[in-house]
Amino acid sequence: MSDAKITSKGQITIPKDVRDNLGLRTGDRVTFERDNGGYHLRKHRQENPFDKWRGYLKHLAGRDVDELIEEMRGRPR
Repeated sequence: MSDAKITSKGQITIPKDVRDNLGLRTGDRVTFERDNGGYHLRKHRQENPFDKWRGYLKHLAGRDVDELIEEMRGRPR
């Protein structure tokens, strides 16, 4: 078990062993979840930044790569 002291600004330093176990790095967000009788600290699950682009190029599926490159260069085959 690890413990930490709260500063006058309400801040704490998460002990290194806890950060390591949660895989926390500088800039990561954490979530405090209320439970009966206390709180749990969890690493905030971020949305994958690439999810919004999934399927974006679906209309190019099956096209010849060399043909696409030639089109982008302005030299249609």
